[in-house]
Amino acid sequence: MTTIISLCGSLRRGSFNGMLLRAAIEMAPSGTAIEPESIREIPLYDADLEEEHGIPPAVERLKNRIARADGLLIVTPEYNNSVPGVLKNAIDWLSRPGDDIARVFRGRPVAIMGATPGAGGTGLSQAAWLPVVRLLGMRPWFERAVLISDASKVFDSEGHLIDAATQRRVRAFVEGFAAFAGAQRNQEDTKVSVAAVGIREGVMASDPRGRVVTTLRMGEAQ
Repeated sequence: MTTIISLCGSLRRGSFNGMLLRAAIEMAPSGTAIEPESIREIPLYDADLEEEHGIPPAVERLKNRIARADGLLIVTPEYNNSVPGVLKNAIDWLSRPGDDIARVFRGRPVAIMGATPGAGGTGLSQAAWLPVVRLLGMRPWFERAVLISDASKVFDSEGHLIDAATQRRVRAFVEGFAAFAGAQRNQEDTKVSVAAVGIREGVMASDPRGRVVTTLRMGEAQ
């Protein structure tokens, strides 16, 4: 099973991006689960809060969920030609402390999609996420794009995606990203198998997340 964690960058109950995320979940191919996670309980980032109380439980939980997943799907609105502050704040927390970035993000497949009632299709917001993705060392998927404009015309009053062309575009996007994330997982499984052989031989190996595993032969001091 390929597991993709999804984050919606809008907290509004009637969010078009929330509707888009639900459509993506429904269109996930067999063998893939897109699992939504809320960022509502994540506080505003405050270094004093981090120093005094550590990482908030909601942040730690989400970090662990992403670290165990095969991919991350970001569904983003566009605010003032850029990213939504609430989601950027969540990512800022998820990247703390800095020495945990590799465990959570590095090499993680990521895809970005978005919807807006305006005409821009969240293109500027999606582009603005790319420096963040690059800094965190994630592996973006660019084979297809979902940039929905005039969102009120493609979703009905109950939040269902009703435009046939957009349905096809979202389905192709989800299927493509699921295949990409699954392929990356299979490559990592292969690396783990190779590392296991190295362990049996008593050599130094690396796991798929870049951590060095020093192995000892049976009977050696530990």
